[in-house]
Amino acid sequence: MSAGNSSRRQFGVAAPPLFWLGLFFLIPFAIVMTIAFAESAIGIPPYISPLQFGEGGVSLHPYFGNFQILAEDSLYLRAFLNSLGFAGGATVLCLLIGYPMAYAIARAPESWRATLMTLVILPFWTSALIRVYSWMGILKPNGLINQLLIASGLIDEPLPLLNNFFSVELGLVYGYLPFMILPLYTTLEKMDLTLLEAAADLGCRPLRAFLRITLPLSLPGIIAGSLLVFVPAVGEFVIPDLLGGPSTLMVGKVLWDEFFTNHDWPVASAVAVAMLILLVVPMGLAQFFLRGKERG
Repeated sequence: MSAGNSSRRQFGVAAPPLFWLGLFFLIPFAIVMTIAFAESAIGIPPYISPLQFGEGGVSLHPYFGNFQILAEDSLYLRAFLNSLGFAGGATVLCLLIGYPMAYAIARAPESWRATLMTLVILPFWTSALIRVYSWMGILKPNGLINQLLIASGLIDEPLPLLNNFFSVELGLVYGYLPFMILPLYTTLEKMDLTLLEAAADLGCRPLRAFLRITLPLSLPGIIAGSLLVFVPAVGEFVIPDLLGGPSTLMVGKVLWDEFFTNHDWPVASAVAVAMLILLVVPMGLAQFFLRGKERG
């Protein structure tokens, strides 16, 4: 096959995903980026576009005041820090809970694995909103948990389980735990078990074999699962809004308020762009680490 035909075949294979990426990511991001450098105004749409079309062609007049607002107003800084804290805590908890589950499923008899994985993804068969509302009913002062604790005599008055840090973290872990288990299971299930047998034959204890063999080989799954949990958890809106209450400040809530309450599309777009840039850093570092592992 000639080099020209090979190039055309490669382009034909890559064209559909590139078209999809450009249509549903690059173009919307370009629109958001343009609005981020626009100036707020009263009208429809509620901003003055930095791209001005005239007889002389297209002129660019960017407005940097939106990003200046983000840097000067502590509200946005607190929202970013809270989002990173909640997402980071949920990622760590999902890893601590999900790794043993994925390991157990990967080492279970092959006839059981499909059933166990079905149970992992079973919550996705129900609307996420309904599941969050269910947790509200369980955690509220007269909910199931408090009623059981009071009936058993362990407490005299209801515990504050809702509208706080605990309820938000619980909702995030419950909602995103399958995203951690799935890539971990895929990595652990493909691992060559003869390596552990060889380590045992050489006198390596199970814990040491896990730390020296299983854990390093599962790092790609750990990184993939952590990104799948951390990235969407940073921008989560429904869980903090319903389980955290009005006092829980996260980026998703700020975006909602700026877009739909304040109608300040430029500032909201600036928040979205800043959040995306903030997330690109850990994603880039993860990709760099994974490529290093593959080359090694």
